[in-house]
Amino acid sequence: MTIQQALLFNPKKPPYTVSVSYLLIAGGGAGGYLTGGGGGAGGYLASTTTFNSSTVYTVTVGSGGSGANPATAGTNSSITGLTAAVGGGQGGTNGQNGFTGGSGGGGGAGTGQTNGGLGTSGQGNTGGQNNNSAAPNYGTGGGGGANAVGNDGDSVTGGDGGAGKASSITGSSVTYAGGGGGGTYGGGTLGNGGAGGGGTATGTRSTSAGTANTGGGGGGSIGNGATNGSGGSGVVIISIPTASYSGTTTGSPTVTTSGSNTILKYTTSGSYTA
Repeated sequence: MTIQQALLFNPKKPPYTVSVSYLLIAGGGAGGYLTGGGGGAGGYLASTTTFNSSTVYTVTVGSGGSGANPATAGTNSSITGLTAAVGGGQGGTNGQNGFTGGSGGGGGAGTGQTNGGLGTSGQGNTGGQNNNSAAPNYGTGGGGGANAVGNDGDSVTGGDGGAGKASSITGSSVTYAGGGGGGTYGGGTLGNGGAGGGGTATGTRSTSAGTANTGGGGGGSIGNGATNGSGGSGVVIISIPTASYSGTTTGSPTVTTSGSNTILKYTTSGSYTA
């Protein structure tokens, strides 16, 4: 058998690299408890990178922060070797500043000003403040979103959550990472969630969570005994040229095609082998 014939019967691809696009959305932060600010959206990162053949890339999908007392931040989303998208900061509770994160949580109620938490550069925006809100309704700040800061609350109205940012990586435009709306005390006007999955501030003993797999921040609480909204879970999406797609995955991503690319959408953690 000649060398040429042997290669035909036993083909071995040499090492190669492939350029892929990706979108990382971290989990959103929960809204603050006890007349709390809106939760900050999970960090938003979109770019391109190079995958190496026969290499396993671990995909981690961040979870949303818990709507509880105390509220918690969202967790990070990541792909091996890349900068992680940072989980959204939780909203502040009564008298407390919002927390930092991918986008920052809104400041909680209080007779003095409380500030929104800072967002992560390149990933999100700052939460709104309570703007020295006072009686009767002590409006709190909305959570920051990927595309806009959270709005401030005032004496009657909770601040709206900051708007998220659109991506067309799947072939259709979808908006992700909206901030949660700020709460108020009593009968005030509740802040609306930002476009991209942000939760509206919660009504009496009810909850408005950020939308799952958008990284939306949770809505803030309206006061004593009311539940604050949990943050929405994140998502990781990878777009790979179909000619270079290996088909080897774990974690059961949704697999679709758009033009000449194969799209992997991870709503739970998993991996891809290039």
